[in-house]
Amino acid sequence: MAPSMDYTSPLTQFSFDLNNSPLFKLDDKNLINVLGIQQLNTLENVSLLDIFLSRDHVVEPHYHQNAAELVYCISGSAVVSILHPFTKQILNYTITPGQVANVPHGWWHYEMALVDDTHLLAIFNAPTPQVILGSDILKFTPPQVMAHTYCLDENQWKQAIAPVKPSTYIGPYSDCNRRKETVSYQNTNPCQHPESIQDYRYQPYIRTYRQY
Repeated sequence: MAPSMDYTSPLTQFSFDLNNSPLFKLDDKNLINVLGIQQLNTLENVSLLDIFLSRDHVVEPHYHQNAAELVYCISGSAVVSILHPFTKQILNYTITPGQVANVPHGWWHYEMALVDDTHLLAIFNAPTPQVILGSDILKFTPPQVMAHTYCLDENQWKQAIAPVKPSTYIGPYSDCNRRKETVSYQNTNPCQHPESIQDYRYQPYIRTYRQY
């Protein structure tokens, strides 16, 4: 029971429609809806993101500074990739309907859809999911700091990250002419097989919704 909640109040909420709570929308096939205590005030230590992806689209690399994340596949298929901070390895887990992948609190990770109409549910052990996005790290860290720290040419670094848009959420963008490549995944789940995924095609960037 939420300690500060007056359950006799007429403002108490016990149900909610996530379709009315968009967080981010790239297009009609790639979008994220959010449910937290701001949307449903009787929530305790739980929140979620309702994620829809088409093939080769990615929930960008990010981490949650306030929660662990359990990714459940409702339909389609996706690879959940996690940077293990102790072994320095990227762990890739392919999930299909009924399967989950768990991302510990604060670990760097991302998800890529393997097929169209992929639907994921991301569940958090916090009343509001917070996030640090890779695109924001790239865009808002001063270029001179990156250049000095990693012995880079500052102008080359600026040029390299110029296409990155803050708060991308779902990639890729539509205006990239990068040549087609093959991205290979070494799957660390013994129940799954390694996947070979064709490089992404960029889709339009539409920033209309609030951050979480």
